[in-house]
Amino acid sequence: MGYAERVLQPGETIAYRARLHWIIYLLGMLCVAAAAGLAIGALVLHANNTLYIGLLAAAAIALFLGIYQLMRAWLVSANTEIIVTSRRVIYKTGFISRNTVEMNLDKVESVLVQQTLLGRMIDYGTVIIRGVGAGLEPISNIGAPLLLHRHISAQA
Repeated sequence: MGYAERVLQPGETIAYRARLHWIIYLLGMLCVAAAAGLAIGALVLHANNTLYIGLLAAAAIALFLGIYQLMRAWLVSANTEIIVTSRRVIYKTGFISRNTVEMNLDKVESVLVQQTLLGRMIDYGTVIIRGVGAGLEPISNIGAPLLLHRHISAQA
């Protein structure tokens, strides 16, 4: 049971659950691919001992950075909840310390969606929800941001 299920009010239902896009894993995947390329280069250039050790060390560093970035992205993804209920929008982040922002749907003034060209091509972007008096912080790297916009507008 996630955070949103624990804080639902009587009669409130979850209308939509947004997810972060897989693009958050891209940096880690590129580092792991670079590590594989460096390791293959080290095997091909095995005759030059100095170059071989240098390429293996670079491959080890790239692999460590890639695994670190993949684990970091997974932790962010696993501990982020973006929920639209029948009454409010809930945005929760954090693993050890929790940061939650909730906004009643009747207080929502506008929903802004920002997408780059790449974001439009693979369907991710940033959503900014503005409300009466305040707003939610920009929620970056959302998968299907227009669908989130549509659900917030439909519930409001």
